[in-house]
Amino acid sequence: FLRFEVSDMDEFGRQDRFQRLLVRTNRLFESLADFCFSHKLLVAVASFMVLGAAVWFAKDVRFDNSFEAYFDREDPSYAEYLKFREDFGSGEISYILYECPEKKDGVWDLSVMRKIQALTRALEEEVPFVREVTSLANAELIEGKDGEILIHEVLDPFPETREEMLALRDQVVGKPLFEGGLASADGKFGAILVEFEKSSVDPPEELMADPKKGLAMENLYPQAPHSVIEDILARPSFSGILFHHTGDVALNANYNEISRRESARLGLIAFSLIGLLLFYYFRRPMGVLGPLGVVFGAFLVSTGFVGAMGWSIDLMFIMLPATLITVGVADSVHILTEYTHFQKTLEDRRAAIRKTMFLVGVPCLFTSLTDVAGFGSTNVSPIKAIGHFAWYSSVGVVAAFLLSVTLFLSALTLWGRPKKKAVAPADLTGEVASKGVMRALSGLSRFDLAHPWGIIAVWSAFFVLCIAGALFLDVDSNFINEFSKDLPIRKTTEYVDATMGGASNFHYIFDSGKPDGVLEPAFLARMEKFQKRVKGETDVVMKTYSLVDLMKDINKSFHDEDPAWHVLPESRELAAQYLLLYEMSGGEELDQYVTADRSRASMEVRCKLVPSSLYKKAIGNINAYGESRFEPKDRPVATGMGSLWIRLINYIVTSQIQSFAIAFGVIAIMMCMVFGSIRLGLLAMVPNIAPVLVTLGVMGWLNITLDYSKLLIASVAIGISVDDNIHFISRFRQEFWLTRNYAKALEAAMQDVGRAVFITTSVLIVGFMVNTFSVMRSIAEFGVLVALTLLVASLADYFFTPALLYVTKIFGPEEK
Repeated sequence: FLRFEVSDMDEFGRQDRFQRLLVRTNRLFESLADFCFSHKLLVAVASFMVLGAAVWFAKDVRFDNSFEAYFDREDPSYAEYLKFREDFGSGEISYILYECPEKKDGVWDLSVMRKIQALTRALEEEVPFVREVTSLANAELIEGKDGEILIHEVLDPFPETREEMLALRDQVVGKPLFEGGLASADGKFGAILVEFEKSSVDPPEELMADPKKGLAMENLYPQAPHSVIEDILARPSFSGILFHHTGDVALNANYNEISRRESARLGLIAFSLIGLLLFYYFRRPMGVLGPLGVVFGAFLVSTGFVGAMGWSIDLMFIMLPATLITVGVADSVHILTEYTHFQKTLEDRRAAIRKTMFLVGVPCLFTSLTDVAGFGSTNVSPIKAIGHFAWYSSVGVVAAFLLSVTLFLSALTLWGRPKKKAVAPADLTGEVASKGVMRALSGLSRFDLAHPWGIIAVWSAFFVLCIAGALFLDVDSNFINEFSKDLPIRKTTEYVDATMGGASNFHYIFDSGKPDGVLEPAFLARMEKFQKRVKGETDVVMKTYSLVDLMKDINKSFHDEDPAWHVLPESRELAAQYLLLYEMSGGEELDQYVTADRSRASMEVRCKLVPSSLYKKAIGNINAYGESRFEPKDRPVATGMGSLWIRLINYIVTSQIQSFAIAFGVIAIMMCMVFGSIRLGLLAMVPNIAPVLVTLGVMGWLNITLDYSKLLIASVAIGISVDDNIHFISRFRQEFWLTRNYAKALEAAMQDVGRAVFITTSVLIVGFMVNTFSVMRSIAEFGVLVALTLLVASLADYFFTPALLYVTKIFGPEEK
């Protein structure tokens, strides 16, 4: 342990200007400790007032996993989506596939069709925010007879006999607008498409199913309509039909609910296990309540900040508790470790807390600032959720530090009576580390001193291996992979994708630039060719719908269902007459295909829920075709959910590079500042790169994709890894200033800071590994990767950092 009093530093002959500045800063923290000891009540009242304000601001915060949480409204891709939504609706759906394997005629059984008819009415009347419900019961069927067209619902009139029903089946499944979307070609499956007028991008007050129930998640879109749909499908009156419910609303609602449930469950498990470990190490109430209280308080402040800013809780917010555990527990453990020692060696609690803050105040400050730099660097990301995370995580880090050096510090001196008899350093193993750990740390010191070049060689080879793995790292994203393979929603979605319809979609918008422009034969012909090209992307595309399909269906029906007339009309005037005839005959689906002025048309592309890289490849191929067939001003523009996922991939790549570069640069500068030396600061950054390289390398070798949920890994990893490194190097240097001997300095630093590193690392690894029990795959993978980062960071502190410091003699020459 450090063997000098505060005043000894003033008398130390070798101090330079930085050393004097460091001593003055240390004494500021010493004065803060003195203030907290003397004014415990004032500190407590002020702290709880701040926490109370945070709770007040946090009370109305809601969860939002929509694209509004990821894209700014000024983003070009998102602006195009909003324009599309204004013209053609939100595009968000629930897709209900159904089958009746016990019925000979499958979904075309008379009794089944009556149930589907009743189900369709129930969905239309009871589900909130519904724009339209389309099924085999009420879909528009266009028929031609004697040069006229008739438009009516499929089951109007309802067939009276089995033969009539089967004849209707043969008529319906042969129409492109039905086959593969609402009915399978073999007649075994049917589908119900529920379209919604709202989207998660709307203001919260517009998403309440019942204004009287407020902003509770259960009362908001998409949770509220999804719950009603599930309740309706479960009614006994619809028994005998197997339903498979997926689509945008079902996926988002399941994600929101699972995330909320998982956050509470995993948080409770993590806190419990961390509490048990802290009690094992410290054997005192404050050793458990203090660190966990700091984390909880910082979490409240962060949540309050989100509420004060008017933001929503999104996917990134799920990672906040784990992030704050890293900071709050680490600072508290270092403070508690030192205080435990000095409480035993001194007879005065005030002196113990003053000396504790003199030694660890500055390192705790700079570790918090480096964490802020790591998390804050992600603010460069154009993904809005990542930018928000940069702010509220930084606020939480600052709150954790302030609570550690004020409220926790004040409460710490309330427990335990000071020892009347000083305890020798060799006996200081009781509460915070076992004798076995102390012996192991001594052994580590001797090993590092005996094999410094060997350690450096091994780590260098390890770096090369990790860099090679990082080269294989794939940037990709697939929303379905967020869910464990055992979850019903994932099984349902994969079943639907393999059967009919597709659970995802994107759209192409065709803009003619003038009213009635989409009715030009040349324009429709190019649109038809483009649609055929889209269908060729069979790895992604399952079904397409466009104005072309409607026009060809009307033309065929107008010519008495002659298949030879399933072609586009030959003139603009005829196309206009067909649309007028369609509307006069009762057709109500035109707004899904074309705007009111006939200047813009939409083509819906129903897709499998596949990795975004496949979307990107497919859309890239399609766009390349469009560029060769359309003038720049007429080219179709991809939009909708699938298009936004592709944009998300591009953002991930650029954000990962930019945020890591910024975090590395800012933290390197801060390391130079905290150590008062450019040379030492840059040298200290070398072992801090290790956790980043290892994490990215492991992801590459194990084929773990870098998606939006892991975007923070590199920049956050470097922020976390420097924490214990700063404590270790600071103590190593102070011990060297005292002894002028590297071996003695390493032994002392390892015995003291090494214990705290062991405690914080073991506690945090256990905390993060709890995430492996999550049914959300992204949360489980993130927990494992962060735990790996912490493990590698601690190994670098125990081996690589001491070897570098010893070989370079960075603190100056030894005295004989």
